[in-house]
Amino acid sequence: MHQIAFVLCEHMLATSTTLPMEMLKAAESAALSQDRQVKRIAINTVSVDRQPIKTRAGFSLAPEFDLESVPTPDMIFIPSLWRNPRPVIRKNKALLNWLRQQYENGVTISAVGTGVCFLAEAGLLNDKAATTHWYYFDQFQKDYPQIHLKRQYFISQAGNLYCAASVNALADLTVHFIQRMYGKPVSLHVERHFSHEIRRSYETTSYFDGGTRHHPDEEIMQAQMWLQDNYGREIKLSLVAERFDMSVRTFNRRFKAATGQSPLQYLQEIRIETAKDLLKTSNLSISEVAFKVGYHDMGHFTGLFKKLLATTPSEYRTTVRAKLFSAV
Repeated sequence: MHQIAFVLCEHMLATSTTLPMEMLKAAESAALSQDRQVKRIAINTVSVDRQPIKTRAGFSLAPEFDLESVPTPDMIFIPSLWRNPRPVIRKNKALLNWLRQQYENGVTISAVGTGVCFLAEAGLLNDKAATTHWYYFDQFQKDYPQIHLKRQYFISQAGNLYCAASVNALADLTVHFIQRMYGKPVSLHVERHFSHEIRRSYETTSYFDGGTRHHPDEEIMQAQMWLQDNYGREIKLSLVAERFDMSVRTFNRRFKAATGQSPLQYLQEIRIETAKDLLKTSNLSISEVAFKVGYHDMGHFTGLFKKLLATTPSEYRTTVRAKLFSAV
């Protein structure tokens, strides 16, 4: 099952939750019509205390789970909030630690509009790109100066963190997630049914932290997405090539032509960038960080880290934390 958690909180815009829910279930239905063996989607609603949530529209939603009981998610959706988000965030402080924990576990997290402030308050967006609703740009930049606000983009991506500026942008982002789960034909089916107008593609409206390179090789793009989603697992690139119906030689050649990197270099970059962020923002031990990003051999992880960054993981943590916590 794809375990997808939808956070519910006071003064939320109901459509920022109900729209992606409907789109995901439509995708599941379309995928099942083609293959009864595909993974199904489990929609789980969660709040801090499992009490009914009154939405901005005036009706209430009843969360199924609290933070302790919700099934381990693969993806989390954080809703948009009406007007000033700060009182709601103060009332839901427990959510911040939960989000940090899920981030450390490699869960994909998306937030829309002023719901992005939850990720900001949790410290997960420091030194990363983000966007939010245009009405809140100035206040957001004032409250979170360490975040690289991308005012000209409707969607931003920094690793496994996604920000959407509006509910319409969230719809585009949800189509992107559907493509990752079920492939392009299903994502196009859902897009046609939920958007009557011709929409700009996810790639043209989005900012990718780290300068992701775009290219026309769709199968390699799918392979990149698969590596991004599975970097924490033990990966044999020969099996990845087989997964996308290519020989190892063809896979390596096409991957290098499309991205400028070999598949191994690309995977190593994803893992080391994620490790850097965990070393900076979490209290995980070096060995725990290595395990989280897919390296079970500490010596190999340390050697690769030093080769790529000319410093050891422990030295890197000491350096970045000194900068992070130094007095201004």
